[in-house]
Amino acid sequence: MIKELNENNFYENIKNGLKLVEFYAAWCGYCQKQRPILNELSENNIWIGTVDADKNPELVKQYAISGFPTFLLFKEGKIIAKLTGYHEKSELLSRLMENLH
Repeated sequence: MIKELNENNFYENIKNGLKLVEFYAAWCGYCQKQRPILNELSENNIWIGTVDADKNPELVKQYAISGFPTFLLFKEGKIIAKLTGYHEKSELLSRLMENLH
């Protein structure tokens, strides 16, 4: 499942467990290319949150997001990894697996 996050529901959604959050922009070509990969991952019961950067400027500012897509991996509400740019499915899975323990 992919969950659309915003400034109202962001913190509630990332506070527990391992959460992959993508900051994206609707006009970003790499973000559009990334979406089918995120859909595939979500079909495998991987929790993915997305943040539309244009609609949530405070979150973009708070996490110093400067390019799209940018992925933040949270564990129990704390950032444990940051990935910038387009990533293949295998790369994203590898980063998630590294942090499952």
